[in-house]
Amino acid sequence: MPSEKQIQDIFDRIATDIPGFIAASLVDLDSGMTLGARSLRADFDLTAASAYNSEMVKQKLKIMKALNLNTTLEDMLLTLGDQIHLIKVVTPGTFVYLAADRSLSNLAIIRNAVNRHAPGLA
Repeated sequence: MPSEKQIQDIFDRIATDIPGFIAASLVDLDSGMTLGARSLRADFDLTAASAYNSEMVKQKLKIMKALNLNTTLEDMLLTLGDQIHLIKVVTPGTFVYLAADRSLSNLAIIRNAVNRHAPGLA
């Protein structure tokens, strides 16, 4: 598990690489607890978003099991009217949750930045 400083450094690099970066967190899947976070907006409740997204990831894993899908979950994309949210599984027990302004970024840029830096969070 990376240190809090290492997590912050990685999120700083991700924020630099993504135009319209809003926030990112490293989340413990089982508890929904935020292990590290970076936010550029005080009005974005990253702790609540991380916890609720952990429930969404758990439900997707249950669905995959119910369908007998013999594969792994890599990422999940949520496109809102004004934001793009990406959930990237880093280890079986952790994931990155990221939000960016949809008018300033796109999925390719977001995925590229997260995929480039996420291995340092494993």
